[in-house]
Amino acid sequence: MNTLTDTFGRKFPYIRLSITDVCNYKCTYCLPQGYKKTPGDKRDFMSAEEISRLTKALSELGVCKIRLTGGEPTVRKDFFDILKDMKQNSNIPKVTMTTNGYRLDKIAQQLHEAGLDGINISIDSLNRETFKKLTGHDRLQEILTGIKILQKLNFKNIKVNAVLLKGINDSYDDFEKFGNFIKNNKIDFRFIELMQTGDNLDYFKKNHVSSKIFKDYLHKNNWIHQTHGKDAGPSLNFIHSDFEGKFGLIAPYSKDFCKTCNRLRITSRGDLRLCLFGNTGISIRHLLQNDNQKEELLDLVIKQLHLKKESHYLELGNTGITTNLSSTGG
Repeated sequence: MNTLTDTFGRKFPYIRLSITDVCNYKCTYCLPQGYKKTPGDKRDFMSAEEISRLTKALSELGVCKIRLTGGEPTVRKDFFDILKDMKQNSNIPKVTMTTNGYRLDKIAQQLHEAGLDGINISIDSLNRETFKKLTGHDRLQEILTGIKILQKLNFKNIKVNAVLLKGINDSYDDFEKFGNFIKNNKIDFRFIELMQTGDNLDYFKKNHVSSKIFKDYLHKNNWIHQTHGKDAGPSLNFIHSDFEGKFGLIAPYSKDFCKTCNRLRITSRGDLRLCLFGNTGISIRHLLQNDNQKEELLDLVIKQLHLKKESHYLELGNTGITTNLSSTGG
């Protein structure tokens, strides 16, 4: 079996696969004006058939985890068809998803029955009003109910993500509230440091706060750093003997963040991206049109990896071709 390895010896068992750019939320840090089509890009999103061919090919390159992302992946009418096909026909052992939790209370059972292996849910605040202000939706309760339904079904791998925002969810009280949430709850709660993208410079300057503030809170409260597995994401995870859940931190501006990079991205229109913030993206879609193109597809993906850079250079203010996070699946 081929494995995906770059010129720095990093292996890539993990693919983030966007199936749509469309999102039905208006989060202030991502799509404050709501979703708008990318000007000039007339291509449709990949079809379920193209996605099926792609995931079968990726399994032959040693990929053992695919995360379905968007936009919001569940806005696709064929979302459950894509998920079921991936679980039943692709030989990818672990299929997870990232979601804003829209209608989670209604679809939790269906997600479980389709064989989903893990879910990352975005909840930037446990305060109903703050949540509503940040997302444009008063849906916090629905999401929390959805999580409870998943837990009743004995669904194991639940993660909650929040973007760390100055003056909004970065106080000691906010950290305590999230702490109470995971005290008796087997949930990984992770803060993600706000990232600068092509269109959010003013927002970034106003709302960015260093993840050190949360790290200091963890150290003061005796949380212990834990190592992670080969297909894990970039989160630094922390455990505490009094807590069922874990805390985590994704800090892209920290030193050596890219050394443990283990994922590639494929956009909803079939472009392979070597880095969330890279300047390089190549379309692989022309090789997803019939089954006998598989060898050519594998060859192209392997060759592309030799172009992957050592770092995203975000700390130098380089945001690459990423205008906002919904356009590359976050």
